[in-house]
Amino acid sequence: MAEQQPQQGKRSNSRVIAWCMAGVVGMFAFGFALVPLYDVFCEITGINGKTGGRYETGVSNQVDENRTVTVQFLASNGPGMSWEFRPVQRSVKVHPGEAVTVNFYAANPTDHAMVGQAVPSLSPSEGTLYFHKTECFCFNQQPLDAGESVEMPLVFIVDPELPEHITKLTLSYTLYDQDPQARVSGSARTGATTTNNNG
Repeated sequence: MAEQQPQQGKRSNSRVIAWCMAGVVGMFAFGFALVPLYDVFCEITGINGKTGGRYETGVSNQVDENRTVTVQFLASNGPGMSWEFRPVQRSVKVHPGEAVTVNFYAANPTDHAMVGQAVPSLSPSEGTLYFHKTECFCFNQQPLDAGESVEMPLVFIVDPELPEHITKLTLSYTLYDQDPQARVSGSARTGATTTNNNG
């Protein structure tokens, strides 16, 4: 009788551990699924300043020459990204409805090839529904060889329906290293130590 009690206790502990593990896996899967759902929600509503994807221009786009909107550009690097990354122009004044082209500069100062991806955000977030990108370097990943630099174009249109009280929009890009894991494992294999500085 005394031997059965420890066995029952072990079975009970195993069940509790199994339920806990299942709960952890379930929570992880739920958290992982929230990311794409959140992105879709933000793109539809414009919350959190997330801008939409490629915008197809219509033939009937009218330029409002009686109104001017200032669009300011900011650029920053994500954690561990060592590229130089900045807008060529800090700001432009545009008429709603006109297609405007600006460029961003990126340079890879390291001794190895890297791939970057820029993620945009717009403020005020109310303006995201009225800021349309027809071409953007943020649509694709950007590979750069060691020491290589590039100017990356952005073509956008501020919608004429932009609310009148919005006179300035700030478009921010954060540049992320798309393959840090491979370099970390490569450095570990060769025994090299690398320090990345945020730009």
